[in-house]
Amino acid sequence: MSNETILGLPARRTAIVAFALLVVAPFVLPTFQTYVLSEVLVLALFATAFNLLYGYTGLLSFGHAMFYGGAGYALGIFLRDVAPSLPFGGATPLVAFVVAAVLGVLVATAIAIPVGYLSVRLEEIYFAMLTLSFSMALYTLVNQNYFGVTNGSDGILVLLNTANLFGFTLSLYDRVTYYFVILLVVAPAMYILWRVANSPFGLVSEAIRENSERASGLGIDVRRHQWAAFVLSAVFTGIAGVLVAPLHSSLSPGASLHWSISAEPVIMTVFGGPYSFIGPTVGALFYRYIRWGITQFPMLEAHWQLVFGALILVIVVFAPRGVSGLLKWAVKRVRGDGGEST
Repeated sequence: MSNETILGLPARRTAIVAFALLVVAPFVLPTFQTYVLSEVLVLALFATAFNLLYGYTGLLSFGHAMFYGGAGYALGIFLRDVAPSLPFGGATPLVAFVVAAVLGVLVATAIAIPVGYLSVRLEEIYFAMLTLSFSMALYTLVNQNYFGVTNGSDGILVLLNTANLFGFTLSLYDRVTYYFVILLVVAPAMYILWRVANSPFGLVSEAIRENSERASGLGIDVRRHQWAAFVLSAVFTGIAGVLVAPLHSSLSPGASLHWSISAEPVIMTVFGGPYSFIGPTVGALFYRYIRWGITQFPMLEAHWQLVFGALILVIVVFAPRGVSGLLKWAVKRVRGDGGEST
């Protein structure tokens, strides 16, 4: 990691400074801003996991909501129907949350294995449409409440309780406490994704993105690698899904599984920059705070899609590498290293 960089800065040092700032942030920010920053962390993981498939492997999925919302629903149903009967005394809320989160990620993985196996047999727009079809099928199943556990379009509440561990009280629903839960999960998850992206697996993914036929000619099993990337992307998307459900305290098909949720990581990645690891994180940061800024002006809020669409248009036309490309260019100019095209 010593020679690797983030936005043109030393990666290790930049990551340590960013983590330190994130640890201090809830002690200086208002509670609402801590909540917004919690959302940014979850969205950053969601978009980075998506970008492992899109930016690195060259597969544009329009169905990642099935892993994001599917994991959240598994967690929410477990907490609602099973957690109250667990025999762990004061530690039950914490144990239930951990078990439900693991279950949620396993459900996302179980969905991804067959869906990915079938989807990677198609390419480009056909791949995108197939993933969208699977995602909307899950949306319909949950919305129609066929199995009587999802509560249909009304959704379900996801409420965390207070755990007592050896006399120590841990209020999981507290904004600051849950912020640190998210940070302690997202930080190592992002590090693992970083190692994957900079491993031989990541290099092979980029080779497939650039020219799958030539990669196949070199002896690479393209479909198997794409399938592995698909499942890996879904696992980390599932982690984001189990974190966001308690943060929002509710789940509904429209807010968790609709195709528009699948569009969010696409927007964040394109906005931040799809061909760099940090791009989706930058995109998530700008996406959430621009969205919050728009809400401060009722006239803009009524047409926020138009405002955001115009911003994306400007970025796509004038900065193909996204905001992260602009920031990297600015850092190089400040350091006197010249500066490459954005």
